[in-house]
Amino acid sequence: MTDADHARSLLHQMLRIRRFEERCVELYSAATIRGFLHLAIGEEAVAAGVMATLREDDAIVSTYREHGHALARGIGMDRIMAEMLGRVDGVSRGRGGSMHLFDAATRFYGGNAIVAGGIPLAVGIALADRMLGQDRVTVCFFGDGAVDEGAFHESINLAALWQLPVLFACENNHYSMGMAIERAQAQPDLALKASSYAVPAWRVDGMDVLAVEATTRQALTAIRAGGGPVFVEYDTYRFRAHSMYDPDRYRDPAEVEAARQRDPIPALIAVLRERDALDDEQLAALEAEVDAELEAAVAFAEASALEPVEDLERFVMSEVQP
Repeated sequence: MTDADHARSLLHQMLRIRRFEERCVELYSAATIRGFLHLAIGEEAVAAGVMATLREDDAIVSTYREHGHALARGIGMDRIMAEMLGRVDGVSRGRGGSMHLFDAATRFYGGNAIVAGGIPLAVGIALADRMLGQDRVTVCFFGDGAVDEGAFHESINLAALWQLPVLFACENNHYSMGMAIERAQAQPDLALKASSYAVPAWRVDGMDVLAVEATTRQALTAIRAGGGPVFVEYDTYRFRAHSMYDPDRYRDPAEVEAARQRDPIPALIAVLRERDALDDEQLAALEAEVDAELEAAVAFAEASALEPVEDLERFVMSEVQP
């Protein structure tokens, strides 16, 4: 694959994530998707850039804002959409919904609704791989708000002590759930915090998919060489509110509009055009391919059945009676 082909594949991936989430907004507004819905519109470069660097046997632990991570990892859009609709053909049989996507076949271990809840799990997976003699890396995604939690500090400390193969991938959107990072953290330099645990810590423009990919490859090279964990702060921005329930009154609309000028999708399109690596016909073909995949995914999800009532107690651990 040429550099141009690879860059176009990254664009394709970001378009898939963006269009999927935009359709989810429509379906949620029509009450077809229910429950909670957390969108990562604006943050697609992180998902696409990081996933492009991983091997099939690496593990991923994500957050409740994980649709893009799951899509870029290779989980079928149809199965993810079915999960969003709560259908039995969903990636978690319709039992997890938006926040609990899980797929053992791709080593995608959630989807976790608890802030920082996935970080100790990632350290545990990396420890298991180490004990089994496996040459694998675990990538753990979390937001800037998770750095407030004790689970982050305990986990990165253990990973550093045991030199575990973990990439701590912090998606810093600057607002956690709904408070500016400068108001929530006395030290807002998250990479500096991570480095206090003797962990190499870097910061990269999370709106530039090519920079995301390059920095992540550098981090993975260091980890695979036995250098222990690495922390990467992906400086990004979500264009929509924390969730569909959130009125988004904590941000200046002018700030959001300014951030939209750094949209990673038009930015990569501009780079490709400058390199004569993308013309109107190629872009139209990519968009048509994404649209067709999305329509097929929605049709698949809507045709999928709800789980039968008699199966509702399956997979539920009940108390063992003496």
